[in-house]
Amino acid sequence: MKKIGILFGQERSFPEAFVKRVNELGGKDFQAEYINIDKVFQAEPLDYAVIIDRISQDVPFYRALLKNAAITGTAVINNPFWWSADEKFFNNALAVKLGIPVPKTALIPSHARPDDTNENSFSNLAFPFDWDNIFEYTGFPAYMKPFDGGGWKEVYKLNDRDEFFDKHSQTHQYVMMLQEEIEFDEYFRCYCIGGKYVRIMQYEPRNPAHLRYAVDHKPSSEKLLKTIHDYVIKLNQYLGYDFNTVEFAVRDGIPYAIDFCNPAPDADIASVGQENFDWVVDHAAKYAIERAKTQVDGQDNLTWGEYVKSAIAGKPLAGVSKPAKAVPVKAESSAKPKATSSAKPKVESPVKPKVTPKSAEPVKKAKTAAPGKTAAAKKK
Repeated sequence: MKKIGILFGQERSFPEAFVKRVNELGGKDFQAEYINIDKVFQAEPLDYAVIIDRISQDVPFYRALLKNAAITGTAVINNPFWWSADEKFFNNALAVKLGIPVPKTALIPSHARPDDTNENSFSNLAFPFDWDNIFEYTGFPAYMKPFDGGGWKEVYKLNDRDEFFDKHSQTHQYVMMLQEEIEFDEYFRCYCIGGKYVRIMQYEPRNPAHLRYAVDHKPSSEKLLKTIHDYVIKLNQYLGYDFNTVEFAVRDGIPYAIDFCNPAPDADIASVGQENFDWVVDHAAKYAIERAKTQVDGQDNLTWGEYVKSAIAGKPLAGVSKPAKAVPVKAESSAKPKATSSAKPKVESPVKPKVTPKSAEPVKKAKTAAPGKTAAAKKK
């Protein structure tokens, strides 16, 4: 019998249902349980064929534990080595290379210097930063968010450069992204499990959390859903995530990937609703058993995405020479729904900028300012 463990934090509904479902499907060959840890020794296994990770992004001890488990043969969902290296700005760059539309996004230095650094640590950073060019690139309104964040933390909608400088001064040591606003007609959040099972959910991010999946319009077309499905598969196969969500904002028929670095996505029944909850529990359990069947003790059983595989093989990203131009997906219906959420798709498997005169620039000698800092200043 092979054991499948789940590592989790404060959530309850998904872990409980996952364990129950695996044990219903697994029979005598596969058993799921909550992981219980009382010691971790180097290069010694934890006696699990598969571990579902729902919390190590917040607990460094767990991340180290999972890497140790992986090197001894456990199939960890998601790959803790890749998850440690990945972040949202890279995700956007990869999507561009894959021809998947994303909002125009610029990387912004932290407002305060990182610990144990001084102004000499930033010898290669221009001072002042080229704010005019950046603001022209993204336009306003725009969103500012951490380049590696999640959970809607430190996300700001900015209407002009003055708001940017004000909010940026409050972000301390966070490295931020400034991102074009996509004013959307429709919005979708999609589960992807195993790089092959996809659940497309209509979603309204402007609603309170418990109502974001409560949408009363149907998607505008099956063709749009098919495009979104294909983008979800492609992104997750190149990133190598076994369990992830991808969000799309649809503007003028074009689905823009907004957020697709969510390797411990919300799966609570109170927020996603019963139908979506049942789907994610069932497919997570099914996929965990699939991985347990192919797991072999003592060897690498992790998922490595096509980006990493291509790099190791010294090959360009498969079939990609230059980013594809975004082409609107024509709706099959004359109705143009607003961003919404819980239809059953058949497929399962932030205005042009006004550049104003430069605002106050950073004070280079300020004790807390990094080069690029300004003195005055979603999603995830």
